[in-house]
Amino acid sequence: MGNEKPAEERTTFALFFGNRGFFPASLQAEARKEMRERLKQLGHRTLVLGASHTRYGAVETPAEGELYAKFLRENRGRFGGVILCLPNFGDETGAIAALKDCGVPILIQAYPDELDKMAPELRRDAFCGKFSIMDVFYQSRLKFTALKPHTVHPSTDRFAENVDYFDRMCRVVNGMKGMVVGAVGARTTAFKTVRIDEVALQRSDITMETLDLSDIFARMAAMKDTDRQVKAKAKRLGDYTNWRGVPEQAFSNICKLGVALDQVVKEYGMDAVAVRCWIELQQQLGISPCVLLSEMNDRGVVTACEVDVGNAVAMYALSKASGNVVTCLDWNNNYGEEDDKCILFHCGPVPRTMMTNKGRVTDHAILANAVGEGNAFGPCQGRIKPTPFTFGSMMTEDGKMKFFLGKGQFTKDPIADDFFGCAGVAEIENLQDVLQTVGYAGHRHHVSVTPDHVVEPVYEALTKYGGGEVTLV
Repeated sequence: MGNEKPAEERTTFALFFGNRGFFPASLQAEARKEMRERLKQLGHRTLVLGASHTRYGAVETPAEGELYAKFLRENRGRFGGVILCLPNFGDETGAIAALKDCGVPILIQAYPDELDKMAPELRRDAFCGKFSIMDVFYQSRLKFTALKPHTVHPSTDRFAENVDYFDRMCRVVNGMKGMVVGAVGARTTAFKTVRIDEVALQRSDITMETLDLSDIFARMAAMKDTDRQVKAKAKRLGDYTNWRGVPEQAFSNICKLGVALDQVVKEYGMDAVAVRCWIELQQQLGISPCVLLSEMNDRGVVTACEVDVGNAVAMYALSKASGNVVTCLDWNNNYGEEDDKCILFHCGPVPRTMMTNKGRVTDHAILANAVGEGNAFGPCQGRIKPTPFTFGSMMTEDGKMKFFLGKGQFTKDPIADDFFGCAGVAEIENLQDVLQTVGYAGHRHHVSVTPDHVVEPVYEALTKYGGGEVTLV
């Protein structure tokens, strides 16, 4: 078990080259070389139809399109997106035959003409050809992505920005296909805010697996402190944060709970998980799982608390786009009289990567009122470090997944030393309008957060390719 989240692997792209026969062949040969080299430079592997399979390895006719479609079928699962490259005008009917069943997002990229190379034997006319491809794809209801500027050369920074966007979007689209989200424990009776429609998730190709807490408790009861997995977990958690003052029994129970959660995540192939975090864990085991959720999120196992499956799904989407850690927080407090600032907080599931320091494990100051002091160790006390972030959430309504997305900035503004749990001051433009929109739409009191601004690729992935409804706030 590593100490850090593995880097998000960049998408492998299948390259498609469109052609019109009366344009010079040299444009195709140059593009094949340029695109492969540039994408390799940007960290992407590519799959390309051999140059001998069709004229120049490009596609012009429906028959050549069928050859390309066969190439994609033979390589299915090895690529996460198609970049449709137009070195010249390109033929739209061949492109449809080639890509209508590709099953992944398609980015249409067109080469720019050069003002001093406009003679018939030199000009590309890809500017116009891109419109034709887009038109016929639209007629055929084939989904595609087209970014600005309308034409762009692979050597430019703007091309690199477009590829970065498309990569992030593909990771969300492909990650959500066949996603498995786990619900460990029943929804806490009082938390009707986290209700979810399993059938709506399934119709979006997301399977929800549910487990009772009794299964988790039985797994824990069968463990010993001397077990290899428990000892490894104790070493990992001991290094992860500060445990000063935490009773040995509470630490042991948290370690065993961590092993049990890892087991079910692996056994059920869960991409994300939401855990019932109170009140049985406190009453029966004297612990809270907050620090475990922090550690799991820190190594890329997307984990939400309070059995909030909707936010577990939103967290997963955000993490695929950012390639970074993610957490679930409460919309919790105003920040004085500043309308565009608030405090985002939770008891301690924030990954260490997002914190100003490694934090420390404490008793649960709020639940102690219900279960008594010393019976709820596990929150990870700390502060969220300044960073730009993207936020969002998901609910189900009328058989559909409904999201909101926005962006903000965690600031350096202070929070009182006696503030419980892990919190940060968030600055969000027009926050009061955001809160009105979120509240009137019936979204929950939780919000998922990942570092970096990735709203746009997530939005396109969830709406165009995922069929969800997204409100930008």
